[in-house]
Amino acid sequence: MAVRALRALPRLKPFNRLQVILQHLKMSKHTDSTAEVLLEKRGGAGVITLNRPKALNAFNLSMIRQIYPQIKMWEQDPETFLIIIKGTGGKAFCAGGDIKAITEAGKVGGRLTQDFFREEYTLNNTIGTCKKPYVALIDGITMGGGVGLSVHGHFRVATEKTLFAMPETAIGGGYFLPRLSGKIGYYLALTGFRLKGRDVLKAGIATHFVESEKLPALEKDLIALKSPSTENIADLLNSYHAKSEDDQEKEFVLDKHMEKINSLFSANSMEEIVKKLKQDGSPFAIKQLETINKMSPTSLKITLRQLREGASMSLQDVLTMEYRMSQACMVSKQMGCLSLQPQRSSKSDRDYILYRLHKRLTIYRFSFSVSSFCVCKGVVSFSSSMSLYATQVMVRRE
Repeated sequence: MAVRALRALPRLKPFNRLQVILQHLKMSKHTDSTAEVLLEKRGGAGVITLNRPKALNAFNLSMIRQIYPQIKMWEQDPETFLIIIKGTGGKAFCAGGDIKAITEAGKVGGRLTQDFFREEYTLNNTIGTCKKPYVALIDGITMGGGVGLSVHGHFRVATEKTLFAMPETAIGGGYFLPRLSGKIGYYLALTGFRLKGRDVLKAGIATHFVESEKLPALEKDLIALKSPSTENIADLLNSYHAKSEDDQEKEFVLDKHMEKINSLFSANSMEEIVKKLKQDGSPFAIKQLETINKMSPTSLKITLRQLREGASMSLQDVLTMEYRMSQACMVSKQMGCLSLQPQRSSKSDRDYILYRLHKRLTIYRFSFSVSSFCVCKGVVSFSSSMSLYATQVMVRRE
């Protein structure tokens, strides 16, 4: 009888059967509350929960390798209608990538510096091209790589706790920052200025604003939607947004400076921007000069060029460019690099760095394909420093 019953079941094609088994294993494995990332199917929604609250939900390569295939699987699943991503702990959505591990790997020439950035940008592209509505609940700190996990999706819901910044000047943000109103994106990228709460919405980074305490209810309502379209999801988000009164009448933090930002940060080079800031001489301009002077000149120049070129490129092309930049800027000690502190290096040293980097980036842009990459022999490197917003420049003398 048991054999007859089994024979009566419809046979699955080998590939489909494997997909079902893998999905079952993944879902049972990653709903463990101790896992670094939780992947759950709840109702018609796939829910991704970044679960490293002690590390402010900073993500690592292992998490990327779990999230990416799950998004691809949900994208093909006819019973999954939207994807939700959030963080645990109440302090952060995601503070970025695990920079410490990447930096340590770079010092010894490990592959992590290649694999991490390549797979991170692949994930970002998957989010940006996802066929299913993608809702990021950016409650708390959202910085660096955490921005990449959210901003490329359909919907970004900010709260009064949201703290947005791109502290690792020169890597990341090349697609969405130059597309913000006026020159806000250039200003944020070159100064590392932090936006908080409703200002993240007013800057055009978030699509909606909802009080943090209402997010559980919003998530529950999203999950309860029956076969929702993108429009249905937008309507629900709009209804919550309309009821959120926190800081509703508050002026955008940059409103009174927008005229200066659009004028001062519209220059074609960092030298011109600095010149304009000095000529302006206002308290606002002086403050930006002080901030910029603490940063690596090389990093600032790369950032400006990245934004200017990214403004007219597709998301995939921008992410490809940023991957190449990340590899140009991660050089191990084993490659015989000379470490130079930007503040202490001479003008000729800096000129040499910029010349070599410009030459190498030009080669990168035209000699690489999306499907293949090559690690440079070591021209320039800078590592992110969230506290100082500065970079360490490393140059191989030839």
